[in-house]
Amino acid sequence: MTVISFVIPVKDESENIKELASRIFSIFLENHAGQDVEIIIIDDGSRDNSWALITQLAEGNSKVKGIRLRRNFGKAIALDAGFRAATGDIVFTMDGDLQDDPKEIPRFLEKLNEGYDLVSGWKFKRYDPLSKTLPSRLFNKVTSWATGVNLHDFNCGFKCYKKEVIDRLNIYGELHRYVPVLAADLGFKVGEIKVEHHPRQHGVSKYGWERYLRGLVDLITVLATTRWLNKPGHLFGGIGVLFGVVGGSMLLYLSALWLMGMGPIGNRPLLLFGVLFSISSLQMISLGVIAEFFIKARNSNNVDALISERLGS
Repeated sequence: MTVISFVIPVKDESENIKELASRIFSIFLENHAGQDVEIIIIDDGSRDNSWALITQLAEGNSKVKGIRLRRNFGKAIALDAGFRAATGDIVFTMDGDLQDDPKEIPRFLEKLNEGYDLVSGWKFKRYDPLSKTLPSRLFNKVTSWATGVNLHDFNCGFKCYKKEVIDRLNIYGELHRYVPVLAADLGFKVGEIKVEHHPRQHGVSKYGWERYLRGLVDLITVLATTRWLNKPGHLFGGIGVLFGVVGGSMLLYLSALWLMGMGPIGNRPLLLFGVLFSISSLQMISLGVIAEFFIKARNSNNVDALISERLGS
């Protein structure tokens, strides 16, 4: 029997927890009699009575598990705690605010059966204020362009994974937004489906504008650890060459002026910038070479994480 795990991080969602669990169970009672289900609810530092309700659910139903973090560590840590506890062959993540609709679960499973390893939801019609939707659209377009992963909604918490995907991932900080990017970098097939999004009925959103600033910093981290992790010389060397071209052009221009007798160049700010860029160029290229030495010595590739199948002994 296939076991399906649901990992649901919550913070101050006491009005939604019971209803969400009930809706998930009802979906499987109606449509998936041949599959077992477990629901793992992670209390990420709630200050209401969320933990009391989780405890009540877990005591009344062996298929419900509760994890309580010591304080609010953020969604990535809460998801990681849930992933470690999940025993299912397929793992869903959902937000605990009832804006994700469990009736979409069969569609996720159908998409997964088409050969995908990770299926992400796309809140095609969002019931959120413009102060959230407009920055989110910009964020998604920039992320898709920068990473090459063609998704419309990286922020959607409604996702479905094969267990082998989450076993290979290490998420922290705000990297939960970039799980599809991290999975695609490991060679997993990532897909997307449109999902229905509901207005929030109870509680308030726990995220503000600052999440996009943190997300931008983490985007740089993701690009560095996926695209350039095993070839840092390309990153630092490329930046160094760019600096060298800029600095060299400045110095060549000033040299031409001096040779043509168009006055002294020692008091020109452009000389300072030219020298600065040239020195920075040498430093970046040197840093890239040193980083390559470390990569060569450490051999950081985890080859087992990159193998899909084995044949023979």
